[in-house]
Amino acid sequence: MKKKAPIHAIRNIGIIAHIDAGKTTVTERILYYTGRSHKIGEVHDGEAVMDWMPDEQERGITITSAVTTCHWKNSEIQIIDTPGHVDFTIEVERSLRVLDGAIGVFCAVGGVEPQSETVWRQADKYNVPKIAFVNKLDRIGADYFGTIDMMKDRLNANPLILQLPLGKEDCFSGIIDLIHMKQVVWDEETLGAVYRSEEIAAEHNEIAHQYRERLIEAVAEIDDDIMEAYLSETPISSEALISAIRAATIGLKGVPVLCGSALRNKGIQPLLDAIVRFLPSPVDIPPMKGTHPDTAQPIVCVPKDSEPLAALIFKVSMMEGRKLSFVRVYSGKMRAGGEVFNPFRKKKEKLSRILRMHANKRERIDEAGAGSIVGVVGLKYSSTGETLCDMNHPIVLERMEFYEPVISIAIEPKTHSDQEKLEEVLQKFLAEDPTLRVQKDEDTGQTILSGMGELHLEVIISRMAREFNTQVNVGRPQVVYRETIQNEAVASAVFDKEIAGQRHFGEVKLRLVPLPRGAGKRFRSDISEETIPAVFIPAIEKGVMESLQSGALMGYPVVDVEAVLVNGSYKESLSSELAYKVSASMACKDALLKGSPFLLEPIMGVEVYVPEAYMGEVIGDLNSRGGKIESINAKTGVQVIKASIPLSKMFGYSTDLRSATQGRGTFTMQFSHFDRS
Repeated sequence: MKKKAPIHAIRNIGIIAHIDAGKTTVTERILYYTGRSHKIGEVHDGEAVMDWMPDEQERGITITSAVTTCHWKNSEIQIIDTPGHVDFTIEVERSLRVLDGAIGVFCAVGGVEPQSETVWRQADKYNVPKIAFVNKLDRIGADYFGTIDMMKDRLNANPLILQLPLGKEDCFSGIIDLIHMKQVVWDEETLGAVYRSEEIAAEHNEIAHQYRERLIEAVAEIDDDIMEAYLSETPISSEALISAIRAATIGLKGVPVLCGSALRNKGIQPLLDAIVRFLPSPVDIPPMKGTHPDTAQPIVCVPKDSEPLAALIFKVSMMEGRKLSFVRVYSGKMRAGGEVFNPFRKKKEKLSRILRMHANKRERIDEAGAGSIVGVVGLKYSSTGETLCDMNHPIVLERMEFYEPVISIAIEPKTHSDQEKLEEVLQKFLAEDPTLRVQKDEDTGQTILSGMGELHLEVIISRMAREFNTQVNVGRPQVVYRETIQNEAVASAVFDKEIAGQRHFGEVKLRLVPLPRGAGKRFRSDISEETIPAVFIPAIEKGVMESLQSGALMGYPVVDVEAVLVNGSYKESLSSELAYKVSASMACKDALLKGSPFLLEPIMGVEVYVPEAYMGEVIGDLNSRGGKIESINAKTGVQVIKASIPLSKMFGYSTDLRSATQGRGTFTMQFSHFDRS
């Protein structure tokens, strides 16, 4: 086992991008060239090391963020490979929360795609320094400079072009390094492990000098020393340029841009060099801040092993039925077998084992110091977003924000044995995934599972069967309607029966009056004590209200009506609460039938965030669903459409919106009111 690297030689990085930009392929090459794996695993063969889940291998996509560690030129690189699909965006969010740097991978054909924008903004939210790697330059239609222009327009980035491609599409053979003014070509027979740096070919000399000049100008604008040397026409050394680009990257003033083709094994070693040169170690960025749980005093976590422990759980995973917590240590040390304190739960926890992760493989280590990202086994109470610290130096690190789910399905166990396991299995998924919600619908008795998208829920159902041998039937959630009446109606009923040797009598006359939408249901008595004694009125009200729980049309609850007691009769010693309750219920049912009942359906308040280019299509789709557009407001870069739409027309909208807006539209939805459709 390698000795832990000094903290200034650690790089905690994430690989972020749109789905199918080549993140996992880039990671596989990094692992191969750093000696971490001995063969290149390909995504299309289902053999990628980082895509270890069966669902990932079958679908050829990353679903869960995977952690690994490798070494390059005396530096330790801890990598988190994140998903690109929008349904698993929480995996990216919680990874970026604990990373010091990120590599944005862009497809040279697709450019800056919708999910690239989302993950880039997530990285901006956490002030994560970034490098851009333009991948797939060997593909037909590859456009390196077009992709860089899109970075400026869509991401508001300041690209610093460090490399130029040698050739394009089928003729792509290597890169031109603008810092050292060399061209780099790869030996295909060694799967790109052997490469050579040589003088730039004469035909590329002019463009190389032109772009180096542009690079120096771009760096001069954000670095005073380079500006001084540039204005005085002093030669600028490669070392000075690297130092200035590093400062600009860490200061979030520029994004170094590199290029290559991961699938063709070109461009990865210079990317590794760039990770070490330009991305920060834990000591190069502002230290993490927290607060004292009791006094709320701010506390700074200095990234040193000698400081008190401060660590954040950023992910919980169920591996082989055991709870594995992924932890980023900001300061201090954790020791296997030692105790830590969770200030949020006010509980002590024991660290049974500390593991260095390599996707789903684990290596036991004795301790983890500042800057480490490790797996921990043994935490009983702690969950995602919570802090682990020293009992004598309590600290709470800022908790993570999670997204609200946008799509739901109804699930039911297939067999009796599935029923027994289902609740326990769902609890495990809830512990692992904070964007998942489970609720029991009291009106329909259905178990409703809500998530970030259809693929998200598909994967959960698939994992239930594979990992926990629990089968469920899946359907749309039933829409819970309400009933009301259109017209005023009057009905009376008499209950006169002998029960258990005692006669019970009660007569009630009711008038049902329709009320405005949202008024609910009410009861009022318009009779005197002589007609029916006041002691029986609560029983009549109870009978009416119970009757309104189930309407005459389809048995849904009745709303927006007032029941008025207008008459009745009383027989001394025979009248009872039971008789009045039953007769009131019978009269109410009769009046509901006479009052022209109709259904009210749930209307949702919907907010759609959409780029202006797709406005017409989105509004047309909302209108086709019976939606009423209430307002359209402009926000930075997007239009916000507010509308009210029947819930029954909103199933599948998440997928339709993504299709209509190339994945760039998002929406939120919540219950507004019941109304006639």
